[in-house]
Amino acid sequence: MADQSIPPVARNFGFLSALPFWISLGLIPLVWLAATQGGWWLALPPLVTWYLFSVLDLVLGQNIENPDPMTDESKLFWYKLITMIWVPLQVLTLFGLLWYVTRTDHLTTGEAFGVFFGVGVLTGTIGINYSHELMHQKSALERRLSDLLLAMVLYSHFRSEHLLVHHRYVGTPRDPVTARYNEGFHRFFPRVLVQCYASAFKAERAMLARKNLPWTHHKNPFFYYWGLQAIMLAASFAIGGWFGVGLFLFQAFVAVWQLELVNYVEHYGLTRKHLGDGKYEHVKPQHSWNAPYLASNWLLINLQRHSDHHYKPDRRFPLLQTYDTVEAPKLPYSYPIMTIAAMIPPVWKKVMNPQVRAWRKKFYPEITDWLAYNKARNPMPR
Repeated sequence: MADQSIPPVARNFGFLSALPFWISLGLIPLVWLAATQGGWWLALPPLVTWYLFSVLDLVLGQNIENPDPMTDESKLFWYKLITMIWVPLQVLTLFGLLWYVTRTDHLTTGEAFGVFFGVGVLTGTIGINYSHELMHQKSALERRLSDLLLAMVLYSHFRSEHLLVHHRYVGTPRDPVTARYNEGFHRFFPRVLVQCYASAFKAERAMLARKNLPWTHHKNPFFYYWGLQAIMLAASFAIGGWFGVGLFLFQAFVAVWQLELVNYVEHYGLTRKHLGDGKYEHVKPQHSWNAPYLASNWLLINLQRHSDHHYKPDRRFPLLQTYDTVEAPKLPYSYPIMTIAAMIPPVWKKVMNPQVRAWRKKFYPEITDWLAYNKARNPMPR
């Protein structure tokens, strides 16, 4: 439940209130500017996305106000529109830049890949994040828009993995995305790429089996995933040939890297208590790291209010609640800074391992030998 020590405040959910969350649209002209200018301009998209928002978080500080979670959805039009309008804009940007970059003569091959590094930051930091918001909604249109965004980064199975595996098994050995204590990101990343795909396929196969259907049945969404991704690759080839396909694949890799960096940060070292017989306690606010920073939550549409997302997965982002540290752990910095730290394992472990140990002592003081406990709940090394 939401922390009662932070009571909801009255809020106007009109256009002006939603406007800060539209800031992500400003990244699109930055990517086009980088493509048309080349050179040092190529650094602009990642510099703004990662470093500028890190600085803004330090300047603007935190926001711990909670909106009324019972607000009628009809009042959230301008918030919902952000995620929906992003989809056609990303299509135009991605394939428009493929057309432009493969035909211009002012960019070297290295600079072309530099442009699509920025595109990957865009399709990962914003596109996948918006697909995450859309996939949790009941509207068939929003779910289809989510699928389009994921197909553009060749990560369509993320919908199945996230909805059927991650939300059910977060904080347990059965969730590949929960980063283990002392597991560096460079070990986490290849593990997740393999295990998430496999766990997503197994989850869909199990759902079909419960209906006495084989995995080859047309209702298996993987056929839909593969079809959408094939269309994206074919469009890339039609626009830019094999060079266009290479650029498309590169931005997809960068986008997925961005996603898994955030996944790594969100639950690093946090575990749900094993109750025996393969059962675990219910998911609680304490099983997600949170960051109540104002600017980065504008950019990431409140993704950093992650505990409440696990409590109410279909709750739209403007209504997500924040928690006091009595109920949920808080990261020392916002996601942009923490994901940069995650790329340097010694720095990450120096910052976060003491945080995890403090979390263990606070929420599970009865467990005194965590090495033995983790071996008992999971035979794989932790």
